[in-house]
Amino acid sequence: MTSPQPAISAQNLTLTLGSGESAVAILKGLDLTVPQGQTLALLGPSGSGKSSLMAVLSGLERASSGHLAVAGEDFGKLDEDGLARARRGRIGIVLQAFHLLPTMTALENVATPMELAGMPDAQERAAAELTAVGLGHRLTHYPAQLSGGEQQRVAIARAIAPRPTLIFADEPTGNLDAATGADIIDLLFARRAETQATLVIITHDTALADHCERVVTIGDGRIASDTAA
Repeated sequence: MTSPQPAISAQNLTLTLGSGESAVAILKGLDLTVPQGQTLALLGPSGSGKSSLMAVLSGLERASSGHLAVAGEDFGKLDEDGLARARRGRIGIVLQAFHLLPTMTALENVATPMELAGMPDAQERAAAELTAVGLGHRLTHYPAQLSGGEQQRVAIARAIAPRPTLIFADEPTGNLDAATGADIIDLLFARRAETQATLVIITHDTALADHCERVVTIGDGRIASDTAA
């Protein structure tokens, strides 16, 4: 039997911002393979390159050189529109700042991306996912009417409702108090377990990283260590 294709396969990945004398090397020849279904923490201090790595791996930023295949797509061969299409339905992203649209209800924030992608039953799927994250009673509330923890639950529902095979979470508890953050992490891992998606968490918090099966420490744009938690 052939082994399944990895969720992420990166070889000699580099990212350089700027040009000439002002050029800054952010990622410096990084190799990373992530099997399907794995929970992985990218751990490192601010400025280590971990968020830039997430941006490249998720197709939000284009690598300067190297080879990158994500969710079965060769990202190096895709233009900006192609990267957007590759993300759609395959990659879910949860960010520290929630990034909910303030003029849309919780239901609309989750359903609209699926509707734009042409997915069927978007409203029903959004309502079901919001119920799964404990917000079935908040479907018609706007972000300003929700607490920080509730807004992050909406963001998690938005990321997971399309059933992506790969989820990125960049400092998902960064704007939350400790107790709320712990609840959000429990929820994120519970929803991931049910969907069996690959989960990559970007964090500087070793306690959060310890929730993952594998911890890759990033330092100065390179992998400093790679261990099972």
